[in-house]
Amino acid sequence: MNRLKEIREDKDLYQKDIASFLNVDQSNYSKYELEKINIPVDVLVKLAKYYNTSIDYLLYLTDERKPYPKSIVNK
Repeated sequence: MNRLKEIREDKDLYQKDIASFLNVDQSNYSKYELEKINIPVDVLVKLAKYYNTSIDYLLYLTDERKPYPKSIVNK
């Protein structure tokens, strides 16, 4: 299962809810979940913040769901 779909369903949200949050069409968001189109970096950042996780988790680069600690640069 796609991690975007998994994390969205864990929160009992619909694609239209996340599409609205991202200000994209639901059909475009569906393509993100189906991996038919690449997710722009700015959208990945928004999703990671929204779900309080890391981009690495969303992209299956880690199984650690917690976000990384903030760096001094980001403060």
